[in-house]
Amino acid sequence: MESPQNIPLNDLSNYLGNNNTSEPDAVHSPRGQTSHHEFSLPPADGGRAAWLFLAAGFVVEALVWGFPFSFGIFQEYYITHEPFSSAPSGITVIGTTATGLMYMSGLVLFPAYKKWPRLAQTSQWAGMPLMAAGLTAASFANKVDHLILTQGVLYGLGASIIYCPILLFIDEWFIERKGLAYGVLWAGTSTAGVIVPFLLNTILGRYGFRTTLRIWATTILILSTPLIYFLRPRLPVSLVSRSPRYGLGFLKNTNFWLFQACVIFESLGYFLPSIYLPTFARSLQLSPGIGSLLIALLNGSAVFATIIMGILCDRFHVTTVILLSTIGATFSVFVFWGLSTTLPFLCIFAILYGFFAGGFVSTNAGVMKLVKRQDQSTDIGILLGVIGAGRGIGSLLSGPLSEMLLRGSSWEANVGGAGYGSKYGSLVVFTGVTAALGGISFLGKRLGWIQ
Repeated sequence: MESPQNIPLNDLSNYLGNNNTSEPDAVHSPRGQTSHHEFSLPPADGGRAAWLFLAAGFVVEALVWGFPFSFGIFQEYYITHEPFSSAPSGITVIGTTATGLMYMSGLVLFPAYKKWPRLAQTSQWAGMPLMAAGLTAASFANKVDHLILTQGVLYGLGASIIYCPILLFIDEWFIERKGLAYGVLWAGTSTAGVIVPFLLNTILGRYGFRTTLRIWATTILILSTPLIYFLRPRLPVSLVSRSPRYGLGFLKNTNFWLFQACVIFESLGYFLPSIYLPTFARSLQLSPGIGSLLIALLNGSAVFATIIMGILCDRFHVTTVILLSTIGATFSVFVFWGLSTTLPFLCIFAILYGFFAGGFVSTNAGVMKLVKRQDQSTDIGILLGVIGAGRGIGSLLSGPLSEMLLRGSSWEANVGGAGYGSKYGSLVVFTGVTAALGGISFLGKRLGWIQ
């Protein structure tokens, strides 16, 4: 892609109103002559500004998502320490509420950004303080309900406010290399997931949860605030003429709803290993530090998966990449988690599941490209919000569902030993089944339902 493009001011608003995700071949004034009132847009798919944006997004992604994706460390601490161990019911909901809100908030935020374009950039400055306030408030909690409202709801809302604009702007900075860009961005979560579990486990063991929450609140403020400067849109907001239409034609597309069903099914079980692996390891009489190791392995392998599967989505049909993710994730659950009795099996499971299930999120980029190609009027921001809502539904439901499965489970004793025979056996099966259902779009492609 050549860069930068010189675009006349009097034509830019018309161009942006129709499509803000591709470059015009040539732009002329209404009289057929090139306007002398020109300015330069920074290049898409490369260049200093684009890579700085992606680098800043990577770090902010790590800070925002790395904490809730390491919630299994907090879960293990809360259920074994006062004042929460005496009434542990609902602890799982803390983590799934945060991630669920972060995924679902796009349904509200992206339409708001479309109506008020400046809001996307200005609101970012409020996101990190709100996240820090949620964690600080959580440090004074004495009941699980308090943690759900603070470490769950407040943190999730603050994270959404800073994170959603990044998803909106990345579509302007990367056009042809969209899969790679999203893969690198989403790798931030997995990268943090390698480091954060060990940090949290060490600080929790030494200082307790109150000081740990305050330390993390301070950390995200110090590290992230300078980076917001680089998380800017590529297109000049002051000249953008937003169409009153919201580009909702994709909601009539059966292809999209089949993909959305895959997202919801996969998300119902996706978060459970990262939440329950530390307590599962403890049930095998393994040391507390093993839980941090397992989560680090799970998140670490996802670093490579998100980038690799993002690149694959640029080269192959998205259903092929989904099938690869589905087969690997399902196999790892039923074979290695279900038959785990020792640490090596758990480590293999964490690596395989982290890679194949962790890479599933990168298929969103392939889905967006496919839907946009089938309906050019589709608004990418709204589409992102709807896809994220599907993942959020799965996250929100997975917490209560997993606790119900643990309380009502009685069949494992008849199955045998290993993971299947433990009190977590129902979770193993549930995670494996939902991972398998996440791949039904490939069947839809074979049946001709998806083009």
